[in-house]
Amino acid sequence: MRNQDAILIVDDEPGIVRMLKTMLNKEGFIYVDSALNGQEAMEQIRRNQYDLIVLDVMLPDTNGFRLCQDIRQLTSTPILFLTARSGDLDKLTGFGIGGDDYITKPFNPLEVVARIRAQIRRLHLNQDQMPSPSMIHYGKLSIDKRAGQLWINDKEVYCPAKEFELLCFLAEHPNVVFTSGQLYEKIWGYDSMGDEKTVAIHIMRLRKKIEEDPKRPKRIINLRSIGYKFVPPKDGETT
Repeated sequence: MRNQDAILIVDDEPGIVRMLKTMLNKEGFIYVDSALNGQEAMEQIRRNQYDLIVLDVMLPDTNGFRLCQDIRQLTSTPILFLTARSGDLDKLTGFGIGGDDYITKPFNPLEVVARIRAQIRRLHLNQDQMPSPSMIHYGKLSIDKRAGQLWINDKEVYCPAKEFELLCFLAEHPNVVFTSGQLYEKIWGYDSMGDEKTVAIHIMRLRKKIEEDPKRPKRIINLRSIGYKFVPPKDGETT
């Protein structure tokens, strides 16, 4: 089956670019462009509309994290980081500046393709489904699903795409406990593949946004060895 979705691969290793292009073409993705550096990538993004961007962190002319911030000024297209840097700090940085997923080198090309498919599947699902309800209110927290906006105390708070999806999902299922694996599958669209730290990182970042005291969370609660749940304010409670 031919796939009309367009993908951009940004990586300075021609061998990796050729391999990913070949794999994606075999899987039915016919529109796969590439760029070997940040300047080429920005030129491509200004000229074309992409459904997903695979972005290497280490580029010859810029840092992939910095490039991600520049890309976010132009488009909200899902970005999948591809890098040899596997530390939690790098993941925190990548997710914090607008990345949607993170794969470390060396990687299994089939896993990359699976994650690309999952991201695009969720992109289309979000485009096709009308939010219901479009607004979610809990005390001083307000979520506008249709506009993709988070408001705390009537002040808009920037929230990257995956953090926003995770918050919406939890808020739509108050007091329901989900394991890290279940949340990963729901938000990222495929089995956790042992990468459940991603959920913990996103929960931590969300707490910094919505909790009065992130170290003593009241809204997103962790049940040790079980999972996470969203706890709405009690009657009369505003925070």
